[in-house]
Amino acid sequence: MDDGLADLLHRVVAILGDLARERMAADQTRLTYTQLRFIGTLEESPGTTQHRLAESLGLSDAAASRALRALQDAGYVDIVTDPTHARRRLVSATDAGRDLFHATGAAMATDLREWLTAQGFPYERYLADSQQLAALLSSDEPSPPAAKHGPGPEARA
Repeated sequence: MDDGLADLLHRVVAILGDLARERMAADQTRLTYTQLRFIGTLEESPGTTQHRLAESLGLSDAAASRALRALQDAGYVDIVTDPTHARRRLVSATDAGRDLFHATGAAMATDLREWLTAQGFPYERYLADSQQLAALLSSDEPSPPAAKHGPGPEARA
């Protein structure tokens, strides 16, 4: 591992995910961490398609469908057929789902922020930098150039 930005961010996300899963198990919450992420994503993009939700969480459509079925059965999400496209499903968090997300996710986020700040970590600066990075990477700007590792095929010919 080269500890470049992408590697470090991936490691941070994995660690945060592990911490969230541990906390949720200790609190005996009714949601898994993945389910919490589903509802949180729906909070940011209500009425999104099931496919788009799966993409934004890095899951297959089948995995998203299984997870959503459990959330729908529990009354945390609504899934309806898109009236403009019969094969598309629109997903939204219910009031119960949003309430549970806010009670669980907000407490977790507050605790993390307070702990990091108490450790002297510049939380607000990191949050602002992360928001800027996310906006830049998801913008319509051209993608960064491909990395060049050694001579390309034309140099070997």
